[in-house]
Amino acid sequence: MSDLSTLGPSSIKGALEALLLVSSDPVSASALAASLDVAPGEVASLLAELQVEYEEANRGFQLREVAGGWRLFTHPAFHDQVEAFVLSWDTQKLSQAALETLAVIAYHQPVTRETVKGIRGVNSDGVISSLADKGLIREMGRDPQRGQAILYGTTAAFLEKFGLRSVRDLPDLEQFAPDEQSRQFIRERLSGRSIQSTLEETEEDLEEERDLLGTEDVPDADMELIGGVADGDADVTDMEGGSHE
Repeated sequence: MSDLSTLGPSSIKGALEALLLVSSDPVSASALAASLDVAPGEVASLLAELQVEYEEANRGFQLREVAGGWRLFTHPAFHDQVEAFVLSWDTQKLSQAALETLAVIAYHQPVTRETVKGIRGVNSDGVISSLADKGLIREMGRDPQRGQAILYGTTAAFLEKFGLRSVRDLPDLEQFAPDEQSRQFIRERLSGRSIQSTLEETEEDLEEERDLLGTEDVPDADMELIGGVADGDADVTDMEGGSHE
């Protein structure tokens, strides 16, 4: 094995390209440096140079820093051609239900299934399972305040697929809102208010209805149903079906 530390930057760049081409996951600068026996600082600088060189040459691929490492990606300008050539899950679009659920988890993590259900308004268990199978979300622990319900968050694969270095790079959703009312709604949903306030508002509405009708006018069976809805236990049928997950 040749000693790259005695060679010029161009030789080290070539070695870096070779390693990146055979890497299916993002590789950190320190890991690449250790493999080539080169100083990590020099590798980090050369990777940044390669990134600029590819951009300026308008190559069909890009070098990006994502999920704590570096990886080669096809250029977005050629997405349609790549999608037609390689029919795989990696290039297929997620369904609307999957995108909605993934967005809720990404912007509100860690979250429980019940929280996702409260924000989307439908049962999202099937979609969540599908996203977990695809490796885009994972279990992050348990919520002791909600009966040890599973907490979900995004994965390194999510960052990689969407070209993000961390969740801090997620775009500000408010900039996509058409008006102030929509922006306020987004702020409330992302502030942690969503589930608890929705349930509290539902309980208040039911209390007003009881006061107007009188509990003696409401059959016992209906009262049990109302109680279940107020507690968030009523089952909501997922109208999307398995084919949309």
